[in-house]
Order: sequence, then C-alpha cells, then structure tokens
Amino acid sequence: MNYTDTLASLNQASAFDLFRLRAAIDRVLDQPGWMTAVQSRLRVGQAIEYFNPQANRSFKGQLLEMRRKQAVVLDLETKKRWLISYAAINLDGADVEIREQPKQGLSRQSVTVGDVVGFVDRDQLQRSGEIVRLNDKTVTLQVGHQQWRVAYALLHRVVDSSASGADLMELGVVEGQAEIVIEDAE
Repeated sequence: MNYTDTLASLNQASAFDLFRLRAAIDRVLDQPGWMTAVQSRLRVGQAIEYFNPQANRSFKGQLLEMRRKQAVVLDLETKKRWLISYAAINLDGADVEIREQPKQGLSRQSVTVGDVVGFVDRDQLQRSGEIVRLNDKTVTLQVGHQQWRVAYALLHRVVDSSASGADLMELGVVEGQAEIVIEDAE
C-alpha cells in the first residue's frame, strides 16, 4: 500500500471526513474475520513484531496469551507485558515506516544557464540536458538535438560521473578491512 499517496489524500480531507474514516476503519477491524485470520497464524510463545502507534514504530515481542479480541505480548526490549490488538501484529514483515516524499524539484534561484539538470519525461524516461534559458515558470533545456521546456518542479540535479584527467579512487578489501588507494589517472 502506498502510504505517501494516502497521506496526501488525507491531508486534503476535512476533520469530519477523517473522523468518519476512522470510525469506518474501526468497524471493519472489529469484524471477527480479521481477528480469526490473525489468530490462526499465531501460537503462544511465538516471537512476533508489532506496531505501537504511540511510538510510531515496531517492537519485537513474544506472544504470551491469546484473548478473544486482544493478545498479551511481552515486549522483548522493556520486558513489560502489553495488551495489543491483533491488527497491530505484523505477520508479513511489512515495512512500517511511512515516508512522506519531500518536495521535489529545483527553484529558479537554484539553477543557472549552463547547468546540467535532469527530469523524467511523459514516457517516464530519464532525460538530462543543459539549461539554455530561464523562463518564469520553466527552463529551456538542450537535450541532444532537441529543446525541451520543463517546469522547475520537475527538475533534479545531475551528477557528472566522468572522471577524465582527475585522480581516481579505488576501493579494495585487505584482510577484512577497507583500504583506500588513490591512483593518478595520468
């Protein structure tokens, strides 16, 4: 599930819409089918991972007891016992981090004519080119033999990986330790 898109949609909802959504989710999670599906995959004594919404992270625990609607879990870090919802148990090892995508793109003030920048075109292909003109809302890029007008928000920096005429750095492993060797490229 893409939580970034979900969060973006939720940020546009009203408080009343969010309250109604929470009520609907709670109603679905209280249905016995969800709990029995989780319970069928659990055994007392089993090592589990569960999500704590107050801490906003996962914890490792051991299942001590299975009750009708909740599980008793021993937190392996704190050695405390917790009563948790069956829905909080991460049976499939899902990634629990919610990453909000940072605002992307460059501003007009962060680029100059002659900079090499990249973007993803309409066909989802990575392209890069040199800025030939700065416009109010877009830049004009020379990409090969074509010129493209691209919005600043769609641009990203391009790192030139060519190292011609410069010192090259070579990494190697010697007896389990990293060794850095700098060789002259000339």
